[in-house]
Amino acid sequence: MKTKVGLWIDHQKAVVMVITAKGEAMKLIISKAQKQLRRSGDSPLKGSYDPHHVPAEDSRQRAFTGHLNIFYDAVIAAIRDAEAIWIFGPGEAKNELKKRLKKNGLAGQIVGLEAVDKMTDSQVAAKVRKHYPR
Repeated sequence: MKTKVGLWIDHQKAVVMVITAKGEAMKLIISKAQKQLRRSGDSPLKGSYDPHHVPAEDSRQRAFTGHLNIFYDAVIAAIRDAEAIWIFGPGEAKNELKKRLKKNGLAGQIVGLEAVDKMTDSQVAAKVRKHYPR
């Protein structure tokens, strides 16, 4: 039996389920990417913010992109040996990962892309088992 992967992903986390002849394994990969970075300085209850306490938009975007790159690299490292990769999840993360997989020469292993809402880990496992029946 070849290694098959079902992957639920958004910008906060990835739930990777690997199915091999030896059985199943589930891995959770957490992203440190945050769209809204916190401001430094006092709390609003203690006083007002100065403009220099708010990071510039371009630096926030660079930080967000940098964290996403690290996150996607970790996901790719976890699924690199798979012969079949099925990606599903809400939002744009699945499409962004697909582009990264193509850049890494793994586009041939992608067997599908599906838009789904947020899911629990057990729902992800059930969906992957249904997609890859034994």
